[in-house]
Amino acid sequence: MDRKRKLDSIFEAFSIVSGGNYVYVCDMKMDLSRWSKSAVEYFGLPSEYMENAQSIWSEHLHPLDRDYFNESIDAIFSGSGSDHMLEYRAKRLDGEYVICVCQGVVIQGDDGKPEYFCGSIRNHDSVSYIDDVTNLRSLYGFLDDIKAAFWKNKELDIVMIGVEEFSRTNDIFGYTFGNRALRKLGSLLMDFYKREGTLYRMDGTKFAIVTSRSSLPRLKEIYEEVQEICAKDFYVGSDRLTLSLCAGALHLDRFSVSPDTVYSCLKYAIHESKVSHHGEFYVFQDVLSDENRNSLTRLNVIRNSIVDECAGFELFYQPVVDAATESLIGAEALIRWRNKDYGLVPPFLFVPILEQDSLFPELGKWILREAMMSGNRIRAKYPDFMMNVNLSYAQLERVDFVDVVTELLNVTQFPAKNLCLEITERCRLLDVNLLKEIFEKLRAIGVKIALDDFGTGFSSLGVLRKLPIDCVKIDRDYVLNIQSSEDDQNTVKFIADLAEAFGAELCVEGVETVEMRDMLRNFNVTSFQGFFYSRPVPLEEFCKKYAC
Repeated sequence: MDRKRKLDSIFEAFSIVSGGNYVYVCDMKMDLSRWSKSAVEYFGLPSEYMENAQSIWSEHLHPLDRDYFNESIDAIFSGSGSDHMLEYRAKRLDGEYVICVCQGVVIQGDDGKPEYFCGSIRNHDSVSYIDDVTNLRSLYGFLDDIKAAFWKNKELDIVMIGVEEFSRTNDIFGYTFGNRALRKLGSLLMDFYKREGTLYRMDGTKFAIVTSRSSLPRLKEIYEEVQEICAKDFYVGSDRLTLSLCAGALHLDRFSVSPDTVYSCLKYAIHESKVSHHGEFYVFQDVLSDENRNSLTRLNVIRNSIVDECAGFELFYQPVVDAATESLIGAEALIRWRNKDYGLVPPFLFVPILEQDSLFPELGKWILREAMMSGNRIRAKYPDFMMNVNLSYAQLERVDFVDVVTELLNVTQFPAKNLCLEITERCRLLDVNLLKEIFEKLRAIGVKIALDDFGTGFSSLGVLRKLPIDCVKIDRDYVLNIQSSEDDQNTVKFIADLAEAFGAELCVEGVETVEMRDMLRNFNVTSFQGFFYSRPVPLEEFCKKYAC
């Protein structure tokens, strides 16, 4: 009876901090367990008190999950394991399976030997962190679990797997079938990754695996197996589908970042896998570590700066001059971020990742407002001054983007005719017809549109034909060897003639020497931009140079 009273005492203590999870406590010497009454009723267990609960509970698990459950519990009872965290499918009273996450720890007795095994089971079917389609833990559960892992200072490996162009499946077979396909994919991923970590259904057609006991090489190996199955042998009922997967991964060994920052980095990594690496397993930290600094920690600080009313951000301005007279006609506003710990950080180290973040439109709005306010100061001396601002696809895909621009023009009293918005190569993610609709609305109120980085994939002849464009900007790579390369000269001539044919002006970026300038004047170029005239500089330096 004394041991039973102690068992009950420990059970009550665990129940107080269970947070709504089912609680279990096992006296390992007696192999007697007490389970939450709600679990007994939900799963149809024989009693709150059970002998050999491992065997009883194992029979309630999905047949494919039993072996690895029993392996973990056997390790606990043999003394080779001291804790566990498992995800498995358990059968509820009506015969349906639900996803559960079980966490447990061993409490040692005075003799140093395992005495009690205690823990909790989270039933995904009874909490709000569940995806309705796949019954997996959802994005909210993912963020919650990442936060919990940070509190425990656990190193994590995380992989996010997505399906490319899944909308075609929905268009052909319908959304009901599409949901069946996602459930099948979730089940496939569960079968392959259940021994490695916890599986989540993220937004859209993405899934994630979080683990503290596997490794990125192992996760990559499994991904490639799943990828091959999805490409060649994936069936939903009798229908065979070809699913193209992409995957982004991240190793976390520091815990001063937010779960939202982790999520943004994963979205960046999976984007790079899809767009630039043909679906290969893409690891975030392989490319963004610099100067021995932890890029993830820095990105977290930058992200928090957006929340803090964009503190630390500033705009630099690079002049645009008339190609014939070299008089100032405009400038391109370029974002920077400054911090006492990291110094001045250029945009290529944070913009591509923040574009995946829900906060980015707020930063984009700040950039537009600051550029317009600075433009008003410069216009006092140069009334026709044109302020160029780069756009992100993250801004353009928002349904209220045109309203945001209109509101800022009204608030700052900046003339629409003096604003030129530049669309970059990364905007190829968006539908051209959507862009056309947006640009027609902007041009209707007087805003100009520029096509940046012409010739780098997105900025093709086809896009120029479909979009209403006021200015074409030639990428600097095409003019670096303009004096010696006949191919580059022919390319510039072709683009210049093309821009003229579509009624657009032509701006050449990357002008660095007088010789480049003189050569480019042989073509139908409207304006120049480059280090020959000025590097991007803060507003005060810009105004000092041009006396504005």
